[in-house]
Amino acid sequence: MPTLADVAALAGVSKATASRALGRPDLAAPETVARVRAAAEQLGFVPNRAATQLAGGRTGVVAIVVPTLDNTFFTPIIGGAQARAAGSGMQLTIAVHSLEHAAQLAAVEQLAHQVDGFLLTAPRGSDEIVRAAASFKPTVLIDREIEGMTSAVADTATAFGALVDWFAEKGHERIVYVGGPAGSWQDRQRQAAIRAAAGPRGTTLTMLGPYPSTFAAGVEAAQAVVDARATAVVPYATSIGLGLMFSLLRRGIRDIVVSSERMVVDSLGLNDVPSIDVDGEKLGEMAMDQLMTLLGERRESGPARHRLDVPIS
Repeated sequence: MPTLADVAALAGVSKATASRALGRPDLAAPETVARVRAAAEQLGFVPNRAATQLAGGRTGVVAIVVPTLDNTFFTPIIGGAQARAAGSGMQLTIAVHSLEHAAQLAAVEQLAHQVDGFLLTAPRGSDEIVRAAASFKPTVLIDREIEGMTSAVADTATAFGALVDWFAEKGHERIVYVGGPAGSWQDRQRQAAIRAAAGPRGTTLTMLGPYPSTFAAGVEAAQAVVDARATAVVPYATSIGLGLMFSLLRRGIRDIVVSSERMVVDSLGLNDVPSIDVDGEKLGEMAMDQLMTLLGERRESGPARHRLDVPIS
């Protein structure tokens, strides 16, 4: 197998110059770069990407930071980000930090020494804590927006407003929103969109929560939903909705419609129930693309906000 030394000898340059021409061509003369590349191609030399990255002060590893592994919303996001990272020859590692407390910044700072950048999902942390975490390495926020920071967001707020419109058009007069975790950025966006959609229609809207994004939370919320005399419910998360459906069915209540994601609606044969479909893999891919831009793998100027449309059906 040809080595870098073989390439350097054929090109008539030092090993250091050959390495620079292949790894940092901007630091070598164009004619030298051309000669070294031609020698590498002739010999069939393939640079070791990891070694090249380490030589340039890079690790070839990026981290996605999630607040919990209990919420399945993050699973496809991780998968999409990992697939896109692998396609660029990089590794993705997962770390769990909610970033609700400044004390957690020490762990993120330690992790920053081992990675090139962050994909950061921090729905409940303050702007100040999130900015501090992002200061350690190039960072892309997922499913949250902060002024001046690059982000990738699924536009679920618009979809939740559309759900309320759908229910109102079907004649539902008492709609309940079962909210998400306390301090959640997306929960605030969804509440605002739901209120805006319900207001002009004169719909009776009950806001419940906060609740964690768990099955147990849906079970816990069931009595409050019944007390509100709801005919339709929009839960913050699929897991909450499933717990709510389970509890209502155990009580023999079948006339309250609970929105969910398409997979749940189809598997349960709920043809008259609206669904929201967030393409988590696409969101993860989008975020990783933006991180590659920040790391210099792709070109784009300034912080960018990217939004992923979320259809209802």
